[in-house]
Amino acid sequence: QVQLVESGGGSVQAGGSLRLSCVASGYTYNDDYMAWFRQAPGKEREAVAALYTGGGHTYYADSVKGRFTISQDNAKKTVYLQMNSLKAEDTAMYICAADLGRSDYDPLGPDYNYWGQGTQVTVSS
Repeated sequence: QVQLVESGGGSVQAGGSLRLSCVASGYTYNDDYMAWFRQAPGKEREAVAALYTGGGHTYYADSVKGRFTISQDNAKKTVYLQMNSLKAEDTAMYICAADLGRSDYDPLGPDYNYWGQGTQVTVSS
């Protein structure tokens, strides 16, 4: 059974930083994509960043480029999201996703097969 467990969320003031973690289990971690999405109340879920676990290629939404960094620790089957210069509009539930299913799917698209429960990030201005 695949499990994705996120942690690291919390409350922070604008301009601050947080690092989120997503630990994968029951999942063939290598040679696939993992991603972070977020969903704010009343808004659609949106992709934040994605990473190809087999080679480290990364992808970012325009809204977070230069502020967020996605990385991995293969040995720990863990993907991280370092979030710097946080803004109030970054407030959302951050959700980890894994297993894109097909190599021609957009890594920042919604076609992931496994999703975590999420970790809340609240940024106060």
